[in-house]
Amino acid sequence: MTNPLDFNIANRSIGVTKPPFIIAEMSGNHNQSLDRAFSIVEAAAHSGAHAIKLQTYTADSITLNVRGGDFEITDKSSLWYGNNLHQLYSHASTPWEWHEPIFNHAKDCGLICFSSPFDEKAVDFLESLDTPAYKIASFENCHLPLIKKVAQTGKPLIISTGLASIAELDEAVKAARSAGCKDLALLKCTSSYPASPHNTNIRTIPHLASLFSCHTGLSDHTLGLGVSVASVPLGACIIEKHFCLSREDGGVDSAFSLEPSEFRDLVDNVERAWQSLGSIHYGPTDSEIKSLCFRRSIFISEDVSQGQILDESNLKIVRPNSGLHPRFYEIVLGRRAARSLSKGTPLSFDMVVD
Repeated sequence: MTNPLDFNIANRSIGVTKPPFIIAEMSGNHNQSLDRAFSIVEAAAHSGAHAIKLQTYTADSITLNVRGGDFEITDKSSLWYGNNLHQLYSHASTPWEWHEPIFNHAKDCGLICFSSPFDEKAVDFLESLDTPAYKIASFENCHLPLIKKVAQTGKPLIISTGLASIAELDEAVKAARSAGCKDLALLKCTSSYPASPHNTNIRTIPHLASLFSCHTGLSDHTLGLGVSVASVPLGACIIEKHFCLSREDGGVDSAFSLEPSEFRDLVDNVERAWQSLGSIHYGPTDSEIKSLCFRRSIFISEDVSQGQILDESNLKIVRPNSGLHPRFYEIVLGRRAARSLSKGTPLSFDMVVD
């Protein structure tokens, strides 16, 4: 049955009845090397990712080149402590002239490639590359003009929810839909880097789906795979994780990014989790039929002669299941054997008389 909320990103169908769409976020982990960006694309494809995502901005499109005050990152626990915002975004940005070759290389590797724009000019630029979808980063979900600009393209739109209240998300969703967005997904996101499982609150995922009548997923900044895998039974049909070649090599987001072998584990475990959901079902499945023989049933446990009373001394509920169902045990107790029976005989009603 077709779900009216389902949509496609390029050749990939997005929906709860489809395997989750898994995005490898490159961010700035290319460390300002195009060759490294190409290697990340290749490794993501080899690791089983369905898409690679970029971020399209310049430092000047995000912030002002100002020192001091709120423009400085003064939190000593931050991965980016000691930088000002302009320095951070200058180092983390993906040069715009790299986008087309990365898009083309991703296509050659069998990956869908799209990006998060951070201003309206970035949307125009990504349209020139015929991006198949857009992602609004969590810090940008209050940027309603940007959301409207993206929505006007008619492309699928994914919005991360981090930091936004329900009222702010309602504003964002209404802005998107009023501007023409038909294909929308919201990703539960905790905007701390790395995020702790304790503050990830993935029970929000089905609530988002119900509240905004859209597909949902997870933008996961936690370490490891557990949170992403746990999101699948809650209805996550999109999962995004940051990706790097090696955390030891550094990179703006490498500390909370998955390496290729870990990402392969993510893809495999998410697929298994999704497959395990199945449907509501009781009784043996086709694959379990052959195991029915290992259930218990009633057997003669000691030799009995004709007319002998059947009781606990000569009846036992054991494997295999070729005798009477255990539900009849109390019914046959105290009755007599219709004929002589040897130990190991599966009991049937024609062996019992009053």
